[in-house]
Amino acid sequence: MTQTTLPLSELKPGEKGRIVRVGGEPRFRRRIMEMGMVKGETVKVEREAPLGDPVEFEVKGYHLSLRKSEAAHILVEKEEASA
Repeated sequence: MTQTTLPLSELKPGEKGRIVRVGGEPRFRRRIMEMGMVKGETVKVEREAPLGDPVEFEVKGYHLSLRKSEAAHILVEKEEASA
């Protein structure tokens, strides 16, 4: 398997990634990490709103919604199955 690092906002529904970095303002980082978005956790994209924003994610067994602009501050390592 190969791994690609990209912003969480670029994953599509059904895809998963492992969080490698949470960026942004300190207040945002604290809030998002309190919700379980911490380094090493696996996050799955559940679905996008009809207009594409916000996006629903599953992390630590629960669901939360973030704007794409917020999800862009979270870097994930996406694992892609090799053919």
